[in-house]
Amino acid sequence: VPPAEFIPLAEQTGLIRPLTRWVLDRAAGEARSWQREGRGMPVAVNVSARSLQDGRIVEDVERALQAHDLRPGSLQVEVTESAVMTDATQAADVLTLLTSKGVAVSIDDFGTGYSSLGLLRRLPVHELKIDKSFVLGMAGDGGEDTAIVRSTADLAHNLGLNVVAEGVEDQWTLDLLGTL
Repeated sequence: VPPAEFIPLAEQTGLIRPLTRWVLDRAAGEARSWQREGRGMPVAVNVSARSLQDGRIVEDVERALQAHDLRPGSLQVEVTESAVMTDATQAADVLTLLTSKGVAVSIDDFGTGYSSLGLLRRLPVHELKIDKSFVLGMAGDGGEDTAIVRSTADLAHNLGLNVVAEGVEDQWTLDLLGTL
């Protein structure tokens, strides 16, 4: 079942927090297992708008890290632009608290929401993930999607952020992204 089908239901029924806690615990467990195997890399967990508004996500992330004896950099929190825009002030406060504890924050599906550049400047973000709709369109779009991806990558780099392009499906796109 795609997340787009069950996440809204979990949010409406109040089950989003237990679901998020379960996902954080599983992700932290996998991260710990990978570290034991010598493959230490951060694991990203998508966090819903409701979890950001609830504010207890910070406590839930800390609990998962402690339960699996992980450093904060072992988990990364991903939020969508639209989740941040639900209540930008609350989201910024929660994300600031997470980053102050060493947890990296990524804006997922960047370019599909309605966030302002002023808001992006205020958020404690480490990474922008360019939405796949722009990346998939680069191959035959006449340049529009390529210009959006180039501009977004330039913006992110100029702000000192990492950039991830979602939806790479061929070598041509990969090579072009490499130049950007």
